[in-house]
Amino acid sequence: MNGLVPTWAVMTLLVAAVVAANLPFVNNRVFVLGPLKAPKPTVWHVVELLAYVAVTCVIGRWLEGHVGQVTSQRWEFYAVWACVMITLAFPGFVWRYLRRGGR
Repeated sequence: MNGLVPTWAVMTLLVAAVVAANLPFVNNRVFVLGPLKAPKPTVWHVVELLAYVAVTCVIGRWLEGHVGQVTSQRWEFYAVWACVMITLAFPGFVWRYLRRGGR
């Protein structure tokens, strides 16, 4: 494989990241399956986004281990990953707070 990560693993992680980043904003349930909060407080959106960032990171580490050797990462990697997830969450944020008017 010449040290390249298979395309399916990269695409799986990207799709999971986009879905996970927007999920808190398009759903009024706490963590998708929890009780219905209408309207869900903004704090819940942030908490869910942080939890989904962690879950997506775990999925990425699992995929990395599945296709090859897992490399250790420093804090800079996780800071950049959090910024990427916040950027991916922009469409959901716009839909929830700018398009629909928040509450």
